[in-house]
Amino acid sequence: MADFSGISHLDLSVSDVDASTQWYVDVLGLKVLKRIEAPDRTMVVMIHPATSLIIGLNQHSFVPVETFDERNVGLDHVGFNVDERSALDELAEHLTGLNVEHSPVEDTPVGTALVFRDPDNIQLEFWWTKPRG
Repeated sequence: MADFSGISHLDLSVSDVDASTQWYVDVLGLKVLKRIEAPDRTMVVMIHPATSLIIGLNQHSFVPVETFDERNVGLDHVGFNVDERSALDELAEHLTGLNVEHSPVEDTPVGTALVFRDPDNIQLEFWWTKPRG
């Protein structure tokens, strides 16, 4: 069986593509690559310069459910890796400075998490994996 090598891109559905674009630029440091106006949706394609991860934000013309809830079938949350545990404390300060509500930095037996939500309530997480051994 062929294997895959990583995540190519993430596409998220949002209620206000302009407001969400600004939030992702401010909070995650994404850069806008292009905007696409299609008959059934508007899409903004962005890149995270440090990792080259592409994130697309899609505002659809028809929205069957208005607010994200991870208990519905589908996406639960998106976790972004950090290389050092100390980065989570810096990111918590960054989120606080932008008035983004977030969890405390929480250690677990396998790593450490910092949880926050975007304007549409999509759960996002910065995650550091504890070295094994």
